[in-house]
Amino acid sequence: MTSLAIPALHSVGTKITSTTITKPWQRACQCACVSGSHGAELQVLAAEAEQAAVSEAPRFRWDAFGSELSESQERAVRGLSPKLSNRCKALMTRVVCLSPGDQNLGPLLAYWVKAMKPKRADWLLILKELKETESPLLTEVLEYALLENSFEANVRDYTKLIHIYGKQKLLQKAEDTFHAMKGRGFACDQVMLTAMMDMYSKAGDLTRAKEIFGEIILLGLTLDKRAYGSMIMAYIRADMLDKAEELIKEMEEQQIFAGKEVYKALLRAFSYKGDSDGAQRIFDAIQFAGIVPDTKLCALLVNAYCLSNRMAEAVCVIRNMRSAGVTPCDKCIALVLGAYEKVDMLETALGFLTELEENGIAIGQEPSQLLAVWFRRLGVVHEVEQVLKESSQKT
Repeated sequence: MTSLAIPALHSVGTKITSTTITKPWQRACQCACVSGSHGAELQVLAAEAEQAAVSEAPRFRWDAFGSELSESQERAVRGLSPKLSNRCKALMTRVVCLSPGDQNLGPLLAYWVKAMKPKRADWLLILKELKETESPLLTEVLEYALLENSFEANVRDYTKLIHIYGKQKLLQKAEDTFHAMKGRGFACDQVMLTAMMDMYSKAGDLTRAKEIFGEIILLGLTLDKRAYGSMIMAYIRADMLDKAEELIKEMEEQQIFAGKEVYKALLRAFSYKGDSDGAQRIFDAIQFAGIVPDTKLCALLVNAYCLSNRMAEAVCVIRNMRSAGVTPCDKCIALVLGAYEKVDMLETALGFLTELEENGIAIGQEPSQLLAVWFRRLGVVHEVEQVLKESSQKT
């Protein structure tokens, strides 16, 4: 009780001497040779100190974590990787007890660092385990680790955190992390800047994406397919398809090719606008990049031709698909039928379907239903019943 009373007595002020603080309470009263009233005052102070000690918040206790686990927490502990070292397992079995924003996470990590003296490899194992278990505490632990000397943080670690913030659309936190990294003397590299640009691109901030893209060029860093791809996507989201196509051509001159999803996004943008010429150029660029068009890419090109009322070219695309060994999907066939319906070219549509069937291509449910609606609108009941019957037999 004596040691607990010391801090409170110290805070009272000048009423207690240094002798009173360093020696046991009863002995201090005797050595001071004080009067009864003074002794009573000291007893009151002692009582106040004791009360303050009792009401003082309990200190952090490492052993308090993991002692009483819920059912879900027990499952989480059992699911931990057996490859974890003892020091890593000691932390992970306690981290699973916490929720996002828990104030005990900081003290828990601090105690672990002080007691276990982890190395970078230990931190990486912890972060890997948190990622694989999809723990919501991954971000908070990584934030803490970046400030720890034992983690030996590098630029790539900051890049990972910025990437996480970008996926969560926490732009301000990502920017704060970026500036903190530079403030700690780390130089920006192309990967870091590309991560920032990708974040702005997905957020629809074309201005900031262009600034980062320009910074990469000014620093003399290499523009790879990821950097180009992020900038192209930024232009697509801003509906600046001509700028996006310019970058595609710039890449081709350097024998650099974007990923399939980037080409597909640009082709889709041209397709939905009904720009068949633009769609055809991107379709050609896809093949130039060595990407074999699948049915989804072909359907986008067919859609572009149908929207621009160029049905002959749309049918030609489907014929080319057959020649390349790609079976036209129901979507492609339905798009052509829909285009024919708009201009009331029933005979041409039936000739198109006959050609497909002669080449062994079955008409699926979507184009069959579209054709049935068309027949019903024309009042051709018998043909409707026949189409519906054939459709039900195939499904």
